[in-house]
Amino acid sequence: MSGDSDSESGETSPRVRVRGIYTTAVTRLLLDAGVDVVQASEPIRERFDAEFDDDAHEVTVATTRDRQGVGIDGDADAVGRVAAELRGLARDAFAWADPTPPGAVFDARVTETLGSGAVCDLGSAEGFLPYGDADDDLETGDSVRVQVRESAPSWVDRRARLGTEIRARVGFATLVRGSDGVSVDTRDDTAGRELAGMTDLLSITVPDGWGIEWSHAATRADMGALAAALERAAARADDLAAALGDETGEGTSEAETPRAVATPAAGRWLWFGRESRFALDEHRRNVTATMPGHHRTKAASDAASAGVDLAEALCGESGFASADADADTDFPFAVVARQFGPVEGDTVEITHGKPDGRAFSLGSAEVTEWDVDGTVSVTRTLSGGGTYDGLGTSREAGDTALTKFREGRWWYPTVYRSADGELRGTYVNVCTPVECFPDEIRYIDLHVDVVKHPDGTVERVDDDELDAAVEAGAVPESAAEKARSVAASLVRALSE
Repeated sequence: MSGDSDSESGETSPRVRVRGIYTTAVTRLLLDAGVDVVQASEPIRERFDAEFDDDAHEVTVATTRDRQGVGIDGDADAVGRVAAELRGLARDAFAWADPTPPGAVFDARVTETLGSGAVCDLGSAEGFLPYGDADDDLETGDSVRVQVRESAPSWVDRRARLGTEIRARVGFATLVRGSDGVSVDTRDDTAGRELAGMTDLLSITVPDGWGIEWSHAATRADMGALAAALERAAARADDLAAALGDETGEGTSEAETPRAVATPAAGRWLWFGRESRFALDEHRRNVTATMPGHHRTKAASDAASAGVDLAEALCGESGFASADADADTDFPFAVVARQFGPVEGDTVEITHGKPDGRAFSLGSAEVTEWDVDGTVSVTRTLSGGGTYDGLGTSREAGDTALTKFREGRWWYPTVYRSADGELRGTYVNVCTPVECFPDEIRYIDLHVDVVKHPDGTVERVDDDELDAAVEAGAVPESAAEKARSVAASLVRALSE
């Protein structure tokens, strides 16, 4: 579906390609916001009463590998607009700039060599260069010029994937430095040959020393769209060549410190919290049959995602709640947990997200109690040393931590006891609504917390850190207001 400009602002609407488990909902949201969605998949074309163009895209929105959110990359202004629309979904949608957007070029320094590739310091982040994508043998300390092939969200333990071949990619057209001729990345040999032949008819001058590579999506585009995409790719290739220069040669660098050399595109990462997933359900429900907790369940695992597809295909529109359904009462947590986990006896990772985009594990724990209301209790036996944050009490070997998570709550308590049962204190984390997935418990910490000391004293801590996060733009004000309200309620409850 396409239009020339935003009717209110007069600005040209960005063309966006959407893929992954959030596609239907994101497509509905973007169309309602006046954003053009192009290169729609066949299921999307069938679901929407709209015409979707096959023009080249300026922005890609794709679900992250862990299904927790989406990555947005493309032209900087367009990425900003799309990210703003998606971040407005709910108060637990968080967004962060990508320091390694696809296509960015860095003068890097090899810091470690592994069995399959080299870890590279990019200055603002780290990347991984597979040996198969490197021009030369690599050793620790080597300088190398690299380009980002695939980035990675800040909340996962994975580095951006790099390569030394320089590519100028715009939409479905890519120019490859040091190559020549025309190639098409498609399994349809007939369509590929036809597109290669049509390329010769385009009156676009490609810079010397750059070959043309089309994606499969280009086989569906008309001549005008092909010409526009190739023209933009040629312009990007010229810009890259000017930024990189030829003095160091491809795949090498003489830079003394790691640095960004060229950033032709921008990137943003969006993490969806529980409320955001249910908001996406509402957008999807306006298009097709959608079970309560559709995106919450699909984000859990591949098996759960397939189960959702089967349930919706079998039940159709009449089998699910209406558009005004309440997420907390209609989401079938007990059914989903019994089928996919977590239930008593399972082991889960506690993934502690931070407002700056990082996430780290608080460790694995066994589920010792499970309830149909969404409560998942886990018990950990702790090692000794130091004191408990916020409580000040000593931490001894054999201490236990009993944590009770409840799906959808903006807080969770942990009760610490000694090996012989003596209470060492209670710490209550205030966070985005908890999600209890089959293998992990996830949330984003909102800084402010409430503690109850062994003598019964109740204390609220870290308000200043929440205030600073709001001022820095890391936490939406609406989420901060909720966090402060929750903390105040917890103080009253624990003081009684």
